[in-house]
Amino acid sequence: MAPDQQKLFPGTHFIATVLETAETKASMSRTIAQVYVMRAAMAGILIGVFYLANYAVIAAFVRVSPDLESVGKLVGAVVFGFALAFIYYTKSELLTSNMMITTIAVYYKRLRVLNAAWVMFLCFLGNFLGGLLIAVFAAGSSLLDGAAGEIVNHSVEVKLAYVTTDAAAVGDLFVRAILCNFLINIAMLLVYNGLVKTDGVKVIAMNVAVMLFAFLGFEHSVANTVLFTVQGLRDGIDVAAAAANVGVALVGNFIGGGILIGWYYAYANDAKRRLHQTEALTDSSEMM
Repeated sequence: MAPDQQKLFPGTHFIATVLETAETKASMSRTIAQVYVMRAAMAGILIGVFYLANYAVIAAFVRVSPDLESVGKLVGAVVFGFALAFIYYTKSELLTSNMMITTIAVYYKRLRVLNAAWVMFLCFLGNFLGGLLIAVFAAGSSLLDGAAGEIVNHSVEVKLAYVTTDAAAVGDLFVRAILCNFLINIAMLLVYNGLVKTDGVKVIAMNVAVMLFAFLGFEHSVANTVLFTVQGLRDGIDVAAAAANVGVALVGNFIGGGILIGWYYAYANDAKRRLHQTEALTDSSEMM
C-alpha cells in the first residue's frame, strides 16, 4: 500500500497557500504597482513605530535604574514582536517574508526571477518610504529626546561597527541576518501551513519570532533601513557604512528566509520531483 503523501509531506498546504499569495503579489506589482508600494509603505511605518516603541521601553527601564536595561530590552522586544502581526493582519507587505514567498514561487515556476525581483524591489521601496515618513516625524518631534535618543545612537553605532571593524565583524552581521529571517519565516510557515487554526496562536508565533531576533540582536534589513533613516534625519549618519550594513543584511536575510525556509520547503514538498524519483526507482527495479 502506498504511503499517505499528505502525512509524509504535510507542507503541501503551505506551498499551495504561498503560491496563491505570490501570484496575488505579482499581479498587484504589475497592474497596480502604486497600491502595492503603498501596502509596503504601511509595513515600513509599522516597523518604524514599533521599533521606536522598543527603544522607548528600554529607556523607561533605564530611567528607573541602569541595572534594569536587560529587562527593558526583553520587554521592548516583546512590544516590537507585535509588529509582524500588525503587518500580517493589515495585509501590508514586508520584504523579508516576501523573500520566502517569491523563492517558492520561482522554484515552482509560478514567477520568473525578474518578476520576483520586481516584487521585492517595489516592496523594499515601499518599506523605505514608510520608514522615511516615521523618520520625518521623529526628526520633527521630541519622540527621541533624552534616554531613548541615546539608546538609538548607541544601537546605530553597534550596527555600523559590523561593517567598519573587520571581516569577522561582517561575518557576525551576516550570521545574525540569516538567523533573523529564519525566525521570521518559520513563524510565517506556521501561519500559512493550515495546522494553526486560531488567530491567537498565530499572533504568539509571530511575536515570539520577532521578539527573539530583537532581544538576541539579530539583523533585519528593513528594520535597520528604518533605523538608519531615523538617525540620518536626526543627527546624520555615515551613509556608506549604513548602506553596507543593509546590503549584508539583505543577503543574509535572503539566505535565512529565501533559502533555509523557502527553497528548503519547496524542495521537500515537490510532488513532481517525488513522482519522477518514484518512476525512476520503478524502472530500475523492472530492469533488474
